[in-house]
Amino acid sequence: MTTATKWALAVGVLIIGVIIAVLPRDDAPTQNTAAPDLSAPRAAAALAPCPRGTGEVAQLEGVTSQCLGDGAQLDLGTALAGHTTLVNVWATWCEPCKTELPVLAAYARQPGAAQVLLVQAASSQADGLALLTKLGVHLPSVFDGEGGTGPARSALKVSALPASYLVTPDGQVHFIRNPPVFGNPDAVRTAVESGS
Repeated sequence: MTTATKWALAVGVLIIGVIIAVLPRDDAPTQNTAAPDLSAPRAAAALAPCPRGTGEVAQLEGVTSQCLGDGAQLDLGTALAGHTTLVNVWATWCEPCKTELPVLAAYARQPGAAQVLLVQAASSQADGLALLTKLGVHLPSVFDGEGGTGPARSALKVSALPASYLVTPDGQVHFIRNPPVFGNPDAVRTAVESGS
């Protein structure tokens, strides 16, 4: 065998090796893209059902989110129509949110309280369910995605967390500036009754 033949054979083997290395294989592990099973965390959180309304809140028209309690898709514009609702946007990593969530739950238990809807953002559903369970907060909640801006946050123009909004029965949405974080149920009631 000549030197040229040996080199040609070596290059041929090398090319075949590269081709085999880059070809897809059936036995290669596949990436798991299935959604995690949240039935146990949902049962533990025991969240109240998400609201259902009739009509449309214009600012939230076509905005869909997933109900955290049961995984069903919810059209926020329709769900919040016709009711006075305090909407609170929060995340699991937000320390003021962790303080405010039990305050909102205490307000919601008071006679004559407006309905409260929590919007979990920028954190996983599993983490959100675990935090609500730990805090003993069972308010209706929707999931607005783990990324930087979900559809509800975009529609509400959320710039910082926590953020609260008052949705009136006629479909108006008012950002609650004062207080920026609720410290007690009376502060929540005052903001709701004043209309902002």
